[in-house]
Amino acid sequence: MKKIIFQLLFSCLLINHVQSQLLVSGNVTDEKKLSIPYATIYAKNNADLRTITDINGYYEMRLFPGEYFLIFSAEGYEDRESYVMISEKPIQRNIQLFPQKINEIQEIKVTTKKSNPGRDILLKVIEKREKISPWSIPHKVDVYIKASEQVTYKDKNKEKSKDVSGIDDPFELEKKKLDSIDNRNFVEVQINRSFAPPNNVKEERTGYNKRGNDRNLYYLSTVKSNFNFFQNLIHMDDLHQTPITSPISVPGILSYRYRLEAKYEENGQTISRIKIIPRNSSTSTLEGYIWVIDSLWMIQKIELSLNKGNLLVFDYFKIKQTYTNQGDSLCVLSQQDLDYGVKFKDQSSKCYTKANFSSYQFNSSFTKKYFGNELAVTTQEAYEKDSSFWNASRKIEFTPEEKAFVLAKDSIRDAHNRTEYLDSVDRVFNKLTFWKVVWFGIDHRNRAKKTQWTISSLAGVSRPLYIAGPRIAPSFFYFKKWKDERALDSYTELSMGFLNADLKGKTWWRYRFDPFHFGTVNFSLENDFDVIRPYDAITQIYQRDNFIEKTALKVGGIYELFNGFYTELQTEFSNRRSINGYKFFTELDNTFPNKEPLVFNPYNAFLAELTLSYTPKQKYLREPYRKVLLGSKFPTFYAKYERGIPYFLGSVIDHEYARIGMIQTLKIGTLGTTSYHLTASKFLSSRNLQWADFKFQRRSDPIWFSNPLYSFQGLDTLLPSKDLFAEFHFIHHDNGALMNKIPFMKKTGISIAIGGGAMFVKEFQWQHYELFGGLERNFKFSKRRLRIGLYATIADGNKIDPSISYKFSFAILDDRDMKWNF
Repeated sequence: MKKIIFQLLFSCLLINHVQSQLLVSGNVTDEKKLSIPYATIYAKNNADLRTITDINGYYEMRLFPGEYFLIFSAEGYEDRESYVMISEKPIQRNIQLFPQKINEIQEIKVTTKKSNPGRDILLKVIEKREKISPWSIPHKVDVYIKASEQVTYKDKNKEKSKDVSGIDDPFELEKKKLDSIDNRNFVEVQINRSFAPPNNVKEERTGYNKRGNDRNLYYLSTVKSNFNFFQNLIHMDDLHQTPITSPISVPGILSYRYRLEAKYEENGQTISRIKIIPRNSSTSTLEGYIWVIDSLWMIQKIELSLNKGNLLVFDYFKIKQTYTNQGDSLCVLSQQDLDYGVKFKDQSSKCYTKANFSSYQFNSSFTKKYFGNELAVTTQEAYEKDSSFWNASRKIEFTPEEKAFVLAKDSIRDAHNRTEYLDSVDRVFNKLTFWKVVWFGIDHRNRAKKTQWTISSLAGVSRPLYIAGPRIAPSFFYFKKWKDERALDSYTELSMGFLNADLKGKTWWRYRFDPFHFGTVNFSLENDFDVIRPYDAITQIYQRDNFIEKTALKVGGIYELFNGFYTELQTEFSNRRSINGYKFFTELDNTFPNKEPLVFNPYNAFLAELTLSYTPKQKYLREPYRKVLLGSKFPTFYAKYERGIPYFLGSVIDHEYARIGMIQTLKIGTLGTTSYHLTASKFLSSRNLQWADFKFQRRSDPIWFSNPLYSFQGLDTLLPSKDLFAEFHFIHHDNGALMNKIPFMKKTGISIAIGGGAMFVKEFQWQHYELFGGLERNFKFSKRRLRIGLYATIADGNKIDPSISYKFSFAILDDRDMKWNF
């Protein structure tokens, strides 16, 4: 019975799994035709036939031929029923839902016996929010942003590094002056911003002035996060793990409690201060105050704090917005203040970002193609604005501390760009020390020429555990960068084995010639050991039958042909040899069983590999010489073609291999984040297919939870196949949405992850399917975020017995795109 259940699950994951069912799909939108995520669709009188919309309001369900009444439902909206007839063709059914009426909201069970004037006031604001929202009208606006960071160290008397080389430094006075203020960072930005409903935005950053480091400063661009509390959900992917329900929305009425705390007169108007209290911190993560002008029912001010639990990096984040009111018709955002920070073991960071919005032009007209995938542009001139520009455009006055900081920074900025100063700094960095020689490596940097090279340390040359015995491998790394973001880097290594006295080596070079289109060419030459299964289980990687010896020349490159469409071509000519005959270190074979190496005659191989990938409607920011990717709401589709070319330069291999797939990560409203990966592959021909060119599945590690989007946790069998191979992976992180509903669990910071996978290998008629679930928690690790997870996996298939395994994982948050690896 258990196998039948798993087989049913597997069949549901395959494409076109039931030929007799037909697809019903469409989009669910609200009264403004904005997508409604995680809306429920189910068949009347048969609730088992149900589905849910994704983050973009899109749904799919498959139904057998017949008549159905579909119910469309979402929290805070009126249910809607739609009749569909399933016969011979797929059906597309788009549905628009409308908010529940105010009197219906008042009858919901969340109301209390006593009157709730705070909630009644917000209901009146929500009733007219579409009329008073500035984001309901196309407009242009000038934005001035001032962001600052104050860094304090735990040890206030922490000694600075000193130059003890005996070299006289002509700029020592400037360096000491800088050291006294290097605990502050400061940025000014001037933006011309255009907006059109529902969420079209484009900005031009006409000025960008940075003093210090802007790494921890937030909201230096308006396109990544828009704190629009007049919409149902607020998306801040680079700040918060889940979308946030706005308290000024119909769904917000069900997520928050509203308490009137004060009424007072101001400029002849009565102002109500209303406290916002989350009903459940798992789905409503804001708390604070909203000020409402009575009788006009317009927002005067907002002060809200984000719950710490789902913040990606910061420990706290507070938002303050001030509005000016154009009569009784529009709430116009005039100023926004952000207060945020993070504390590490040895230091803490307090940050403030103030944004001023002025010179609104409402009812602006835009051409049809004005808004597109390019959301922001920053020209080189924006980084070169002088003091007269900033004096004219600055909308927020400096504090005394900021004035002192700016004056001190500006007074030595020119000195820092002088050759003498750069040379003095490089002398300190390039100074040879004991620890560089022994452990860290010997570095040499030339800031003026933007070059750096590194020679490996004594510890770095050591390879105590390696195939065919211990080795020493000195290496050399070189890097150069140009002003226009072009870059060259290379790595060269020579290695000598003690056991076999064999000399190996490799060198690779990579040149980024077109940063904006990610244009890169690469070249490598090597005579070294190589692995057949580079992504196998940890316990299998070191097996001797996984290694061959190879002398190879590789040439290739990658280029973005148009936005989101990438092409990569790699070629390799190699001579492959067996490592049979080498001496091996066998003392550990009894503890860690090993295998004999493969035995084959040497042969030549010429390989060409073409990979195409496309992410539709990829959003990005344009910098002077590069683009910053912001992602897309669509999956990434890819196709790979590999050709083993015979006869050329004596090549004996002859095969064709193709692989297609799609991968995506999306947020399911406030329910968490889902990632999936679907792929299929096949050898189109295999006239002379060598073992080194076979494709292998990612087998399971004993206790390590490997990336579930590319591997199976319960698979322990190697299946080299020439025929069709298909696999499906998915994982969902609830980001606390479920766990936080359990009393007292919110404080633990623990969240739930669930997922699974399925695999089919036609040649062996092998079916494998698995489900897993686990607990995850984020920790601070140095100045990064570390996620630790514990998981249980249940695996089954038609060729194995059911099994259960327990594993753990570590994942580091990428602080560039604010994403985990899975």
